[in-house]
Amino acid sequence: MITWLAPGDPPDSFPSVERALRDPPGLLAAGGDLSTERLVAAYRRGIFPWYSPGQPVLWWSPDPREVLIPQEFHLSRSLARALRVRGFEYQADADFEAVIDACAAPRHSSPGTWITAEMRAAYVALHRRGIAHSCEIWRAGSLVGGIYGVRLGRMYFGESMFSLERDASKAALAGLVRQCLADGTELIDCQMPSEHLRSLGSRPLPRAEFLERLGRAIDATTDATGGTAAV
Repeated sequence: MITWLAPGDPPDSFPSVERALRDPPGLLAAGGDLSTERLVAAYRRGIFPWYSPGQPVLWWSPDPREVLIPQEFHLSRSLARALRVRGFEYQADADFEAVIDACAAPRHSSPGTWITAEMRAAYVALHRRGIAHSCEIWRAGSLVGGIYGVRLGRMYFGESMFSLERDASKAALAGLVRQCLADGTELIDCQMPSEHLRSLGSRPLPRAEFLERLGRAIDATTDATGGTAAV
Protein backbone atom coordinates (compact mmCIF):
# COMPACT_ATOMS: atom_id res chain seq x y z
CA MET A 1 0.00 0.00 0.00
CA ILE A 2 1.24 3.49 -0.88
CA THR A 3 0.60 6.41 1.44
CA TRP A 4 0.37 9.56 -0.66
CA LEU A 5 1.88 12.61 0.98
CA ALA A 6 0.00 15.02 -1.25
CA PRO A 7 -3.57 14.83 0.15
CA GLY A 8 -6.42 13.96 -2.18
CA ASP A 9 -4.57 11.86 -4.72
CA PRO A 10 -6.21 8.55 -5.66
CA PRO A 11 -4.42 5.53 -4.17
CA ASP A 12 -3.95 3.77 -7.51
CA SER A 13 -1.85 6.41 -9.28
CA PHE A 14 1.18 8.60 -8.74
CA PRO A 15 0.25 12.08 -7.52
CA SER A 16 0.82 15.20 -9.57
CA VAL A 17 4.43 16.17 -8.94
CA GLU A 18 3.34 19.80 -8.67
CA ARG A 19 1.72 18.84 -5.35
CA ALA A 20 4.88 17.45 -3.77
CA LEU A 21 5.59 18.29 -0.16
CA ARG A 22 8.07 21.05 0.50
CA ASP A 23 9.41 19.56 3.75
CA PRO A 24 11.26 17.41 2.94
CA PRO A 25 11.36 18.89 -0.56
CA GLY A 26 10.16 16.64 -3.34
CA LEU A 27 8.89 13.72 -1.23
CA LEU A 28 5.69 12.43 -2.82
CA ALA A 29 4.77 9.10 -1.30
CA ALA A 30 5.77 6.23 0.98
CA GLY A 31 5.19 2.52 0.53
CA GLY A 32 4.46 0.22 -2.37
CA ASP A 33 6.94 -2.07 -4.04
CA LEU A 34 9.79 -1.92 -6.55
CA SER A 35 8.22 -3.98 -9.30
CA THR A 36 9.43 -3.31 -12.82
CA GLU A 37 6.04 -1.92 -13.82
CA ARG A 38 5.88 0.49 -10.88
CA LEU A 39 9.46 1.69 -11.38
CA VAL A 40 8.94 2.36 -15.10
CA ALA A 41 5.68 4.19 -14.36
CA ALA A 42 7.51 6.31 -11.78
CA TYR A 43 10.45 7.21 -14.02
CA ARG A 44 8.11 8.17 -16.85
CA ARG A 45 6.62 10.74 -14.45
CA GLY A 46 9.95 12.03 -13.17
CA ILE A 47 9.72 10.11 -9.88
CA PHE A 48 12.42 7.90 -8.36
CA PRO A 49 12.76 5.76 -5.19
CA TRP A 50 15.26 6.65 -2.47
CA TYR A 51 15.11 5.39 1.10
CA SER A 52 17.21 3.93 3.90
CA PRO A 53 17.14 0.39 5.32
CA GLY A 54 14.18 -0.05 7.65
CA GLN A 55 12.10 2.65 5.94
CA PRO A 56 9.20 2.12 3.53
CA VAL A 57 9.97 2.86 -0.10
CA LEU A 58 10.03 6.66 -0.46
CA TRP A 59 9.23 8.27 -3.82
CA TRP A 60 10.78 11.62 -4.82
CA SER A 61 10.54 14.35 -7.44
CA PRO A 62 12.77 17.25 -6.30
CA ASP A 63 12.44 20.85 -7.42
CA PRO A 64 14.76 21.92 -8.93
CA ARG A 65 16.09 18.79 -10.63
CA GLU A 66 19.81 18.38 -11.28
CA VAL A 67 20.50 17.40 -14.88
CA LEU A 68 23.38 17.10 -17.30
CA ILE A 69 22.73 18.01 -20.91
CA PRO A 70 25.25 15.90 -22.88
CA GLN A 71 26.38 18.86 -25.02
CA GLU A 72 27.23 20.79 -21.83
CA PHE A 73 29.55 18.16 -20.33
CA HIS A 74 32.76 19.82 -19.14
CA LEU A 75 35.83 17.82 -20.14
CA SER A 76 38.69 19.39 -18.20
CA ARG A 77 42.29 19.21 -19.40
CA SER A 78 43.19 16.91 -16.52
CA LEU A 79 40.33 14.53 -17.30
CA ALA A 80 41.12 14.57 -21.02
CA ARG A 81 44.71 13.66 -20.18
CA ALA A 82 43.56 10.87 -17.83
CA LEU A 83 41.43 9.41 -20.61
CA ARG A 84 44.47 9.40 -22.89
CA VAL A 85 47.17 8.04 -20.59
CA ARG A 86 45.58 6.08 -17.72
CA GLY A 87 44.67 2.99 -19.72
CA PHE A 88 40.95 3.34 -19.06
CA GLU A 89 38.66 1.19 -21.21
CA TYR A 90 34.97 2.10 -21.46
CA GLN A 91 32.35 -0.64 -21.73
CA ALA A 92 28.56 -0.67 -21.42
CA ASP A 93 26.66 -3.46 -19.64
CA ALA A 94 29.68 -5.76 -19.39
CA ASP A 95 28.97 -6.45 -15.69
CA PHE A 96 25.91 -4.58 -14.44
CA GLU A 97 25.73 -6.47 -11.14
CA ALA A 98 29.36 -5.69 -10.30
CA VAL A 99 28.65 -1.99 -10.86
CA ILE A 100 25.60 -1.90 -8.60
CA ASP A 101 27.49 -3.87 -5.92
CA ALA A 102 30.39 -1.42 -6.07
CA CYS A 103 27.96 1.51 -5.78
CA ALA A 104 26.40 -0.13 -2.72
CA ALA A 105 29.73 -0.80 -0.99
CA PRO A 106 30.51 1.27 2.14
CA ARG A 107 32.59 4.41 1.60
CA HIS A 108 34.80 6.43 3.93
CA SER A 109 32.36 9.34 3.87
CA SER A 110 29.26 7.14 4.22
CA PRO A 111 29.55 3.69 5.84
CA GLY A 112 25.88 2.88 5.12
CA THR A 113 24.07 2.50 1.80
CA TRP A 114 20.64 3.26 0.39
CA ILE A 115 21.05 0.46 -2.17
CA THR A 116 19.27 -2.21 -0.16
CA ALA A 117 18.97 -5.85 -1.20
CA GLU A 118 15.45 -5.00 -2.42
CA MET A 119 16.77 -2.11 -4.52
CA ARG A 120 19.54 -4.27 -5.95
CA ALA A 121 17.11 -7.00 -6.97
CA ALA A 122 14.75 -4.46 -8.55
CA TYR A 123 17.42 -2.84 -10.74
CA VAL A 124 18.94 -6.17 -11.72
CA ALA A 125 15.44 -7.14 -12.88
CA LEU A 126 15.24 -3.88 -14.86
CA HIS A 127 18.62 -4.66 -16.41
CA ARG A 128 17.48 -8.12 -17.47
CA ARG A 129 14.52 -6.46 -19.20
CA GLY A 130 16.87 -4.12 -21.07
CA ILE A 131 15.78 -1.02 -19.11
CA ALA A 132 18.65 -0.45 -16.64
CA HIS A 133 22.19 -0.09 -17.95
CA SER A 134 25.72 0.30 -16.62
CA CYS A 135 28.56 2.43 -17.95
CA GLU A 136 31.88 1.00 -16.84
CA ILE A 137 35.56 1.86 -16.72
CA TRP A 138 38.01 -1.05 -16.78
CA ARG A 139 41.78 -0.91 -16.41
CA ALA A 140 44.11 -3.90 -16.78
CA GLY A 141 41.11 -6.23 -16.66
CA SER A 142 39.64 -4.80 -13.43
CA LEU A 143 36.48 -2.76 -12.96
CA VAL A 144 37.59 0.55 -11.45
CA GLY A 145 34.63 2.89 -11.94
CA GLY A 146 31.09 3.03 -13.22
CA ILE A 147 27.56 4.38 -13.27
CA TYR A 148 24.22 2.61 -13.45
CA GLY A 149 20.83 4.01 -14.33
CA VAL A 150 17.59 3.64 -16.25
CA ARG A 151 17.18 4.34 -19.96
CA LEU A 152 13.74 5.26 -21.34
CA GLY A 153 13.47 6.73 -24.79
CA ARG A 154 15.99 9.56 -25.07
CA MET A 155 16.41 9.90 -21.28
CA TYR A 156 19.07 8.39 -19.04
CA PHE A 157 18.22 8.49 -15.32
CA GLY A 158 21.46 8.18 -13.38
CA GLU A 159 21.16 6.33 -10.08
CA SER A 160 24.64 5.97 -8.58
CA MET A 161 28.31 6.00 -9.49
CA PHE A 162 31.52 4.73 -7.92
CA SER A 163 35.27 5.08 -8.33
CA LEU A 164 38.07 2.84 -7.11
CA GLU A 165 40.74 4.95 -8.80
CA ARG A 166 41.15 8.68 -9.28
CA ASP A 167 39.07 10.00 -12.19
CA ALA A 168 37.41 6.62 -12.86
CA SER A 169 33.84 7.79 -12.16
CA LYS A 170 34.45 10.94 -14.22
CA ALA A 171 35.72 8.73 -17.03
CA ALA A 172 32.54 6.61 -16.78
CA LEU A 173 30.41 9.74 -17.06
CA ALA A 174 32.49 10.91 -20.02
CA GLY A 175 31.84 7.55 -21.69
CA LEU A 176 28.12 7.84 -20.97
CA VAL A 177 28.09 11.35 -22.47
CA ARG A 178 29.82 10.11 -25.65
CA GLN A 179 27.25 7.33 -25.89
CA CYS A 180 24.39 9.81 -25.38
CA LEU A 181 25.72 12.16 -28.05
CA ALA A 182 25.97 9.24 -30.47
CA ASP A 183 22.49 7.82 -29.86
CA GLY A 184 20.55 11.06 -29.42
CA THR A 185 19.92 10.92 -25.67
CA GLU A 186 18.77 14.43 -24.73
CA LEU A 187 19.12 14.54 -20.96
CA ILE A 188 20.95 12.76 -18.14
CA ASP A 189 19.01 12.99 -14.88
CA CYS A 190 21.38 13.49 -11.94
CA GLN A 191 18.53 13.84 -9.39
CA MET A 192 20.41 15.84 -6.72
CA PRO A 193 23.24 18.41 -7.00
CA SER A 194 26.83 17.80 -5.87
CA GLU A 195 30.11 19.66 -6.32
CA HIS A 196 31.43 16.66 -8.24
CA LEU A 197 28.60 16.81 -10.80
CA ARG A 198 28.62 20.60 -11.05
CA SER A 199 32.32 20.49 -11.92
CA LEU A 200 31.38 18.26 -14.86
CA GLY A 201 28.66 20.54 -16.18
CA SER A 202 25.44 19.59 -14.41
CA ARG A 203 22.92 22.30 -13.56
CA PRO A 204 19.49 22.64 -11.97
CA LEU A 205 16.25 22.75 -13.91
CA PRO A 206 12.92 23.84 -12.43
CA ARG A 207 10.77 20.76 -12.04
CA ALA A 208 8.17 22.02 -14.52
CA GLU A 209 10.85 22.44 -17.19
CA PHE A 210 12.35 19.05 -16.35
CA LEU A 211 8.96 17.37 -16.76
CA GLU A 212 8.38 19.16 -20.07
CA ARG A 213 11.76 17.97 -21.39
CA LEU A 214 11.11 14.49 -19.99
CA GLY A 215 7.83 14.25 -21.90
CA ARG A 216 9.56 15.16 -25.16
CA ALA A 217 12.54 12.89 -24.57
CA ILE A 218 10.65 9.70 -23.81
CA ASP A 219 9.86 8.18 -27.18
CA ALA A 220 6.15 7.75 -27.87
CA THR A 221 6.87 4.22 -29.12
CA THR A 222 8.27 3.15 -25.74
CA ASP A 223 5.87 0.79 -23.99
CA ALA A 224 5.11 0.52 -20.26
CA THR A 225 8.06 -1.78 -19.62
CA GLY A 226 10.58 0.40 -21.40
CA GLY A 227 10.81 -1.68 -24.55
CA THR A 228 9.84 -0.62 -28.03
CA ALA A 229 6.18 -1.08 -28.79
CA ALA A 230 4.95 -2.40 -32.11
CA VAL A 231 3.80 0.44 -34.37
